[in-house]
Amino acid sequence: MAEMTGKTVLITGASRGIGAAAARAFAAAGARVALLARSNDSIAEIAGEIGPDQAIAIPCDVTRYWEVAAAIEATQKTFGSLDVLINNAGVIDPIAGLAEVDPDAWDQAIDINLKGVFHGLRAALPVMQAQGTGTIIAISSGAAHNPVEGWSQYCAAKAGAAMLTRMAAHETQGSALRIMGLSPGTVATDMQHRIKASGINPVSQLDWSDHIPADWPARTLVWMCGAEADAYLGQEISLRDPEVRQKVGLV
Repeated sequence: MAEMTGKTVLITGASRGIGAAAARAFAAAGARVALLARSNDSIAEIAGEIGPDQAIAIPCDVTRYWEVAAAIEATQKTFGSLDVLINNAGVIDPIAGLAEVDPDAWDQAIDINLKGVFHGLRAALPVMQAQGTGTIIAISSGAAHNPVEGWSQYCAAKAGAAMLTRMAAHETQGSALRIMGLSPGTVATDMQHRIKASGINPVSQLDWSDHIPADWPARTLVWMCGAEADAYLGQEISLRDPEVRQKVGLV
């Protein structure tokens, strides 16, 4: 994995799942980490586990741009830089068909899954452009490219977030900024319990053993911050790809 000593990494949705695993993986690689989530107690516990010299917990609702911008400012003030942004925050609910889904819940999910990614990009890009370096990685999904029954908000938001990430890479091409996406496949996180309980679509029928552990995408994110991943800049890496797994050291 990439050597991250002296680097500062900000992770949205860091209270559980991929976000929490990524915080631990980046810290183990030597990075200083800023953990963002609405759940203050959870990120405070993880930050305490990592240690005060290497981690801070910042309560943040990614649906509010000013909160994301303030979190980035606090991260810079604490650690002196912002080297990596992981746009990870996301929700799977509401799970329901288009003809039945609650419009307000659908709107809220779009605010988190799509606008949250925009807010991260909008707040981080000027900072990274000013310092002349930086890496931004969005957690994508196969749902960004294929319809999945009951997941209209998730599929639409992930498709939009994937394009936002491509736009950021396109608009900064020729600079030292590194921007790409990671599609991890199905991961053994709390989200899978929600999907399983819904009983809707083939994903809900998968066994727990079918999902990869959260530390696989976490380790991949660290690897993506190194030069070996430069061939994928502006693209979306799929963790279903055996070649990628081999490069990261997951097989």
